[in-house]
Amino acid sequence: MEKYNIFDEIPVDKSEEKFFEIFKDEKIKIEKIVSNGQKSPQDFWYEQEKNEFVLVMEGFAIVEFEDFEVELKKGDCLNIKAYQKHRVKFTSLDETTIWFAVFY
Repeated sequence: MEKYNIFDEIPVDKSEEKFFEIFKDEKIKIEKIVSNGQKSPQDFWYEQEKNEFVLVMEGFAIVEFEDFEVELKKGDCLNIKAYQKHRVKFTSLDETTIWFAVFY
């Protein structure tokens, strides 16, 4: 058994988003993602083969879908179905956004 604190290792890097794998097996992957103003490239869409549950632990983000967008603040969570096109439209510029993501 390994103990992990989600708030350890919170780098402030304006040049790139940071991904930390917490757990992975053949059915599930759990990550911490640290954003500092990063967003998806223009005209880029995620279209993943697994469902994704995301929880914003700190900060603020906007996730864009083809026909709508969802604003996420600290404590908000969202379940994104497999193959549902989405992108990160915005993450906080003045504070770190910490995501907890479960791919299943």
